[in-house]
Amino acid sequence: MFDPVCPTDLMPIRIGDKWTSMIIRCLESGPRRFSELRVPLRRVTAKVLTQSLRAMERDGLLTRTNGTGPGRQTHYELTPLGLSLLEPLNAMCMWAEEHWDALIDAREASEGRLRASVRPQPSLPDWRDTHDERVSNDTDRARAGSPQQ
Repeated sequence: MFDPVCPTDLMPIRIGDKWTSMIIRCLESGPRRFSELRVPLRRVTAKVLTQSLRAMERDGLLTRTNGTGPGRQTHYELTPLGLSLLEPLNAMCMWAEEHWDALIDAREASEGRLRASVRPQPSLPDWRDTHDERVSNDTDRARAGSPQQ
C-alpha cells in the first residue's frame, strides 16, 4: 500500500507520541538539563524521558552536550532540524485547540461505549463478613459446649 521509501516512515514525531512534542516545546527557549526537563514534564518517568531524548538525538532533533566540570552537567538543545519542527507543531496545537470540544466529546463517547461493553464482574462476599460470621458461630458453639466444625 505505502511506498517502502514513504516519508511517514521517517517522521520523527508519531501522531500520539506526546513526549517528543512536549520535549521540543521545553527546549524551544534554549538548552536544559535532564532535571530541568523533568519539572514541566512531571508525569514522565526518567526511563521514558531518557528513551525519548535518545530517539530525538538519533533523529538529529537535539544534541546532548556533556559538561566537563565537577558537576559534569549534561545539556540538551534543539538542532536546526529540531527547531524547524516548531512551526508544524504550532499548527498541530492550533488544530487541537480549534477542535478541543469535538475531541473531548469523541473520547467520552468512546469511553462510554467501552464501559457499556464490559460485563460487570460478579460480586464476591467481603472476606471480613464471612470471617466475622464464622468466628461468631464458633464462639457461640464453644459457649454452648458444642464441638467446633
